[in-house]
Parts: sequence; C-alpha cells; structure tokens
Amino acid sequence: MKVSVCMITYNQEIYIAQAIESVMMQEADFDYELVIGEDCSIDKTREICMAYQAKYPDKIRLMLHEKNLGMMQNFVRTHHACTGQYIALLDGDDYWTSPNKLAKQVDFLDHHSECAICFHNARVINEDGSRPPSNFCPPDQKKISNLQDLLLSNFVPTCSAMFRRSLFGKFPEWFSTLGLGDWPLHILNAQYGQVAYINETLGVYRFHSGGWSAQSEIRNHQHTVRMFVALESYLDPRYTRAVKEMAALYYFHLAELYERCGKLTEAKDYLKTSFITSPLNRNLVWHMWIRMLVRTYVPKLHRMIKDMAMFSGRHGGQ
Repeated sequence: MKVSVCMITYNQEIYIAQAIESVMMQEADFDYELVIGEDCSIDKTREICMAYQAKYPDKIRLMLHEKNLGMMQNFVRTHHACTGQYIALLDGDDYWTSPNKLAKQVDFLDHHSECAICFHNARVINEDGSRPPSNFCPPDQKKISNLQDLLLSNFVPTCSAMFRRSLFGKFPEWFSTLGLGDWPLHILNAQYGQVAYINETLGVYRFHSGGWSAQSEIRNHQHTVRMFVALESYLDPRYTRAVKEMAALYYFHLAELYERCGKLTEAKDYLKTSFITSPLNRNLVWHMWIRMLVRTYVPKLHRMIKDMAMFSGRHGGQ
C-alpha cells in the first residue's frame, strides 16, 4: 500500500460525507486506502461511514470502536492501523479540493528522501461566517523547515500533512495523554527529516463550534504547555532551551488570560512558573514581565496608570 489516509471522526454527520468523497475522488496510479476511526458517535456519523464502506469496500477500512475512546486514543489506534508507505491526515470535518492532492505529495516524497513531511496550504472557513475565508499559510511560508521551526509554531494544516510511516516507532506514552495530536505528531516525525511546503491550496480546514480550535484559549494553552513539558525529556538535549522557552511563553500567556478573567491567584502562579521555567527567555522581553507583574501583584496601580493614559489621550491635543 502506497498511502493510508488516516481519518478520525466523532459526531460529524454534517461533514463526514464531504470528507470521504474528497478522498474517493483522488486520481492516482498507486494503491491508497482510507482508514476511518469512528468513535461511537451519537448522531448518524457511523451509519454514513458504514454506507461508504459498503460502496467502496476495497478502499475504506472502518475502525468501529465498541466504546468512546476520546480523540487521542482514537487517533493512536487509527494511525497504528494504517499500512501505507506514507500516511496522509484528514479529519472528518475537513476536506480536500484537488483530485491530485495525494499524487502531488507522493511524487514529492518519492523524489525527496531528505524530507519526512510535506504539506500544502489550506483554505480556512469559519462556519459561522464571522470571518471571511483565508489561507492557513502566509505568502512567505518557508519552503523547507525543520524541527526547530516546528517547536516555535504549528504551521502545518492538519488536512495537508503527508509523512513517512514508522519514522519514530511507537508513540511515546505521553502522546495519548495530550489534548492535541497533530502538532506533537509533526514534531516526532521532524526528528527524522525536513518539512517541505508545496505552495498550492489543496484542501479546506473548517473552523466551527465543535472543532478543536474552538475550545477556550485557556484549555488550548494548557494542552500546549503539557506537550512542551513532555518534549523536554523526550527530545535531544540540544532542543532543551527552545522547548523550555516555549513552555514558559505559554505559561506567560496563561497568566495573561487568567488576569483578564480577574483570577489573580492563578495568574500569579502561571507568571511565577513561567519565570522559573525560563528566566532568560528570548520570547519575552523585560517590559512584558514588568507589565504582568504590575497587573497581577499591584492591580490598583495598573488601573491608575491605565486611567492616566486614557485621560492624557483625550486631552493631548488641548
């Protein structure tokens, strides 16, 4: 098998058909399969998947769990069931827009053995219409990136990733305990090769109320911190400083979020943890520390300074 498409789904009855159809429309001169991990949905997602499997029995394999596993366990099991030389990711609420998506990425990886991952741009659609469609990747997206780049941000749209199977062996035990899957997966793979960008928009990433990205900022940042804490002892020591600095940055962001909510005790704890984790953090300049210290430990002084600045702004022209 050349390519396994790894898809997990749960309660996505209004999206799943389009996702599956976008895989079945692929034009390729190689064998590919779609492996779907259906996690005991309480809507009609499972029935839809079973209908498609009956229609395409040679293309679709279903992982029909007997009980709900949760996102991470579902992903790990579905990933392990993939047999292809390459694995492509597609969540059940996203879809591909080009029938040549798989063929283009396979051709690239076949001719670039130095690359562990290749990805492309994706169109981001807000289902509630709150924002106009936009591209996930910026115009200046690097064509070749590495593990160090991935530690700074996750610039790979999930629906765009294709990577070589079994680069890192088994998932580390901590992987399934996280609340996010694609970013740490890309980091694990990037230990063994470069990350290449194909400058074409070949898929759609949906932003909606049921998706991971719609979770609260606090929860997402907490998941991210846990990822970096796990990576510190997992990755080669040469990445330790970068990992610590990123963990400290997200601790700092958590302090900011809690301070905005008026929860100063939590804000102080996260600010202290941020400083202890990486006191000489290249991502945080001195005035950011001072501002947060004032906002969390002397909130009355912060409000006074803020009121003075607003007053000065109103009367500056007089």
